[in-house]
Amino acid sequence: MSVPMEVITHTRRVCSLYKKLCRNTQAWYHERPLYRYHVTMLRAEFDKHKDEKDMAKAMKWVEKAEAKLKAEQHYAPVIFPYSPGGVAYLRNVHIPDVAVDFWDPVEKAFYPEYFATREQRKKEYIDLWQKKYGKVDPKDYEVHH
Repeated sequence: MSVPMEVITHTRRVCSLYKKLCRNTQAWYHERPLYRYHVTMLRAEFDKHKDEKDMAKAMKWVEKAEAKLKAEQHYAPVIFPYSPGGVAYLRNVHIPDVAVDFWDPVEKAFYPEYFATREQRKKEYIDLWQKKYGKVDPKDYEVHH
């Protein structure tokens, strides 16, 4: 069992539960009118309990709803392509900006304005950094490629 990294408020937990239940309903009912009917019934159930003042009752109801979700979970839930678990999740890996520094000079010659601006901005950034944190000895941070 892992330690939770953040405290989730009751409101956020209920909203998350509602969204999960809606997505689960969408997986079970493909026809839009039937899906909308079941989501409307689900919303009515949530609205019935929204003004609950007793937190113990509210927590008990949320736990019961989470157990219901776990029991009725679809065997093949809808997972969007770019969401974690989706077929395209992290397909296009972000290449860090520092990779451009290792371009060949011939490649850089194709984009002279871009690299002139880039070098100017790098100098400005380094000056700003040194102004804020002080000069650094480059030998301490040598990178061997």
